[in-house]
Amino acid sequence: MNSKAESLKSFERLLHIMDELRVKCPWDREQTFESLRNNTIEETYELVDAILKGDIIEIKKELGDVLLHIVFYSKIASETKHFDIKDVIDGICEKLIFRHPHVFGDVDVNNNPEKVKENWEELKQKEGNKSVLGGVPGSLPALIKANRIQEKVRAVGFDWDIREQVWEKVNEELEELKFEIRQNDNEKMEKEFGDLLFSMVNAARLYGIDPETALERTNLKFIKRFKYLEERTIKQGRSLKSMNLDQMNEIWEEAKQYD
Repeated sequence: MNSKAESLKSFERLLHIMDELRVKCPWDREQTFESLRNNTIEETYELVDAILKGDIIEIKKELGDVLLHIVFYSKIASETKHFDIKDVIDGICEKLIFRHPHVFGDVDVNNNPEKVKENWEELKQKEGNKSVLGGVPGSLPALIKANRIQEKVRAVGFDWDIREQVWEKVNEELEELKFEIRQNDNEKMEKEFGDLLFSMVNAARLYGIDPETALERTNLKFIKRFKYLEERTIKQGRSLKSMNLDQMNEIWEEAKQYD
């Protein structure tokens, strides 16, 4: 692996390239925080995709793209004298030191990750967060947001004493949804469906499952199986629209052996 000196040299090179691009490239020169925002979201999702695939080469590439955006935003801010990359780095360094008193101070967490999380939330409130949930971004996708909400309230003790208790809540929400389905009230059905999803996210968290990752893996599995169904149907000279569900399920079962 490269030394810290070599890494610093490469980072300095990136900063120099960014300086050059900002002056000499018409596209880079026109960019603002707002114009880069959507690209940053896209790059982040591309990194997530690479992580889910376990593609180390792609992870490295996408990390570079994300790093470029951090440098880009910092360069733009430096031109208006608001902050620069040094301020960004110093800020995260100070935050990490402050939020890890068990590493940089004398706080004892007994090598317990849960205790670290509890301390983290307490320290965030000392930094100015008036609510435990104040640090949950409003723009997070709903499934990720539900998980983060539950992780944060867990850190202050708002959680089940025994994780198996969550299934009573899941079953309760399922029955309430079934009731509203029988009443055929769309607004109440949506509400109860949301409650059921929230309780399932809670169950996933309690059993150490990341719900977003679990659902995305199922998405990818479904896509793979459906593509197999399409390909097999084409090879047989048939159309999906001309097949009934039993015929499609027969090929679907074949697809499972390639999971």
